[in-house]
Amino acid sequence: MNKSIKNALNGLFRAFATQKSLWIQSLISIVAIFAGFYFTLSRLDWLALVICIGTVIGAELFNTAIEEVVNFISPEYHIQAGLIKDIAAGAVLFLAIIAVFVGGLIFIPKVVALFP
Repeated sequence: MNKSIKNALNGLFRAFATQKSLWIQSLISIVAIFAGFYFTLSRLDWLALVICIGTVIGAELFNTAIEEVVNFISPEYHIQAGLIKDIAAGAVLFLAIIAVFVGGLIFIPKVVALFP
């Protein structure tokens, strides 16, 4: 296996080992994927779902990397370091809200249709 791929997988495994939010986001993603199969989503719905899942989890990985860099550079509390971490976390929150909105557009009509 290529060393770069091995390093990337190591980083991915370490992020999942240390970040509870990644586990939560992954669990929500798995539920959404199962719901997608249950409701037989269209290709466009699947595309939107996969893009949202990838974007949120990717943003969380970037957020984790930013937090690690900030903690390395500024191990003691510094107001600017905190601001940097808050902004990175805010980006994840923003994307997660958008993903919930998209999920609502996809799944709410399908759930409502179950109750005629």
